[in-house]
Amino acid sequence: MFRRILPAIILFFICTCKLWAQETNQGFTIIPLGVKGGDDESNLSSYMIAPIGSEKYVCLDAGTINAGIQKAIDMKSLKGISEEVQRRQIKDYLISHGHLDHLAGLIINSPADTAKNIYGLPSVLNILKDKYFTWDAWANFANEGEKPQLKKYTYFPLTENTTYPLKDTEMKVRAFELSHGNPYKSTAFLIGHDNVYILYLGDTGADEIEKSDKLASLWQNIAPLITAGQLKAIFLEVSFPDEQPDKQLFGHLTPKLFFSELAKLEALTTNRAFKKISFIVTHIKPPQQTAEKVKQQLISRNIQNLKLIFPEQGQALTIN
Repeated sequence: MFRRILPAIILFFICTCKLWAQETNQGFTIIPLGVKGGDDESNLSSYMIAPIGSEKYVCLDAGTINAGIQKAIDMKSLKGISEEVQRRQIKDYLISHGHLDHLAGLIINSPADTAKNIYGLPSVLNILKDKYFTWDAWANFANEGEKPQLKKYTYFPLTENTTYPLKDTEMKVRAFELSHGNPYKSTAFLIGHDNVYILYLGDTGADEIEKSDKLASLWQNIAPLITAGQLKAIFLEVSFPDEQPDKQLFGHLTPKLFFSELAKLEALTTNRAFKKISFIVTHIKPPQQTAEKVKQQLISRNIQNLKLIFPEQGQALTIN
């Protein structure tokens, strides 16, 4: 009797293990190459992201590349030498806006890089084309703009609310326009893989300060993913402490504004689903004393015990 049912037991065990493996691998590995806003050129906004178990990363913004990869190698988050990691493991770049603290690493390391796509809203790509990849500023490593065009990078313009596959990866992206000192534009990227998602916001101000509805529109679009349990994490910036005057925010958030915007998002979903999300706090500006104040204010205002993550350069994060 046992011999007859043993194959069925083995088959059930194998199928169960496969399903368990699939469920545990549904998520993302994140390697922070740079986490700060401000003036530390060795640690500016840049995050490598790939599905768990994959080495086919995209880079969300590119303020710091080489120094961040080296830090990640030192911390055992990545293997190899920094130049080869950039060349082989970073497959594409997604640039949220045209400020140097979000793209300087891409520009300065471009001579040693390999052919890749640069994804962004047309307004963002135009800044790269007209201001940075020019022969007066650097060299034109892209496929458009001043001649000669070296064609190492290919500009890939994103249309809002349209989903695109990310070249040479298993991921897809959908872009949403943000306001970063109205009318200056920034971008949020919704990255998906196997029906799980993370949301990365570039620099953004609160709607009430920006006189905008960009965040309200974004929250409406992503709320169903939260309710369905598919959105796993949100990267959201907090640049200044609460004492910063509104007129000197320059399209950024404070802890008070951070939680004000999240309250608007929570109102569109359920408390139970909302509290499962990891909130990755980005772009805290130096000096160190000010950065510590921002962290303390975020912690003290977190009365719902939301999962706040303060990323460290080079230290890998697993989100699932």
